[in-house]
Amino acid sequence: MSDMLVKLYDLPDNSENIKKLEEQGIYIKRALAPDKFKVVEYVRETFGDGWASECDVAFSNSPISCFIAVQDKKVIGFACYDATCKDFFGPTGIDENVRGKGIGKALLLACLHAMYEQGYAYAIIGGTGGAIPFYQKVAGATVIEDSVPGIYGRMIRY
Repeated sequence: MSDMLVKLYDLPDNSENIKKLEEQGIYIKRALAPDKFKVVEYVRETFGDGWASECDVAFSNSPISCFIAVQDKKVIGFACYDATCKDFFGPTGIDENVRGKGIGKALLLACLHAMYEQGYAYAIIGGTGGAIPFYQKVAGATVIEDSVPGIYGRMIRY
């Protein structure tokens, strides 16, 4: 699972993606502190303890470094940055039943634009797995050679 590098000063605009989703009743927004337990629980139930731990950390940042996708007042996707390491994007996940609508793209770009606005010039996408083509297409990301196992190689394995 290679890491990837993204130039934040050369990102595509995200406003059309967000507008198309809003027309479908899907809203992308930065998570709020009062929603922490609901968001972290959604991540735990849908994607597991590891990602829930990272999402929990994102709520301790200022500003909160977690964006969520919401439909009918229900979380259907999330994306975090600055969770496991500074300048890292991830984790991110979308409900299986709403994939293919552009939610992942909108969440990714929302996070990357926020990172740029906070002063980062580049971002690292950690442990991309099979999503390399997605990150290349959406954000112009490039694979960082010799980045396996990366920071996640230190994780405790059960």
